[in-house]
Amino acid sequence: MLNGSVAVITGATRGIGFATAKLFLENNAKVVIFGSKEESVNKALDKLSEYKDNILGMYPNLNSENEVADAFKKVVDKFGKIDILINNAGISSSTPLDNYTYEEFSKIMDLNVNAMFLCTKLVVPYMKENGGGVILNTSSMVSIYGQSAGVGYPTSKFAVNGMTKSLARELGKYKIRVNAVAPGVINTDMVSSLPKEVIAPIIAGIPLGRIGEPEDIANAFLYLASPMASFVTGEILSVDGAGRA
Repeated sequence: MLNGSVAVITGATRGIGFATAKLFLENNAKVVIFGSKEESVNKALDKLSEYKDNILGMYPNLNSENEVADAFKKVVDKFGKIDILINNAGISSSTPLDNYTYEEFSKIMDLNVNAMFLCTKLVVPYMKENGGGVILNTSSMVSIYGQSAGVGYPTSKFAVNGMTKSLARELGKYKIRVNAVAPGVINTDMVSSLPKEVIAPIIAGIPLGRIGEPEDIANAFLYLASPMASFVTGEILSVDGAGRA
C-alpha cells in the first residue's frame, strides 16, 4: 500500500509507534524508528529483524535541532528521501494542579509540542524537494474532552491539533498533507498494568465494549499515510470507540 515510501516514526520502540512501524513495513514502506535510548531502539530492531534491509533505528534528542537535522540527513543518505513523518513521541501526566510544577509542565510541552514542531520544520524541506509528503501527529481524546487532572497533557494535545490544522493550510500548496490521530484508551503497557477493577468501568464507558489496541491506531495512520487519503488534510481522526474521558 505504501509502495516503497520512506517513513520516519518518533516514539517507535513500543506501543502505538512500534505497531505502526511494523504495519508500515508489512505494507512495503521503508521505516526509520526514533527512540529515546539506544537500548530500546536496538530491542525494537531485533523484533523487526525480518525487515532488516528496510529499517533503520536512531535515538536523537528530539529537542536538539542539530541532532534531528543530522538524523534526517542520515535517513536521506540511506534511503534517498523522506515521504512520511509520524510525530508520535510523547509523555503524559495526571498530577493535580496544586502539586503541578512548572518544570513538569515544561517537560511535557517540550516533547509533545516543541519536539513535534522541530521535527516537522526540519523535515518539510525534504518533502518540498520531493514534491510532497505526509505529516501525521499523535493527538489524544483528551485534546477534545480534557481530563480531570494533569493539565499539561491535554494542553499539549490541544496544541498538536492546532499545529496540525494550521500546517495543513500552510503546506497544502506544496502537496504536503498534515493530519492527526486522536486515540482513546489504548492497551499500552500502562493500561495493561491496571487492575481489573480499574479497567472494567473504563470498558463500560466505551460503546464498542473494549479498549483499543495499538494496531487500531496503526491502521488509522496507515490509511492517512496512503493514497486512499490523498484528499484528506487538516483532520483530527478520533479512534476511541466513541468512548469519552
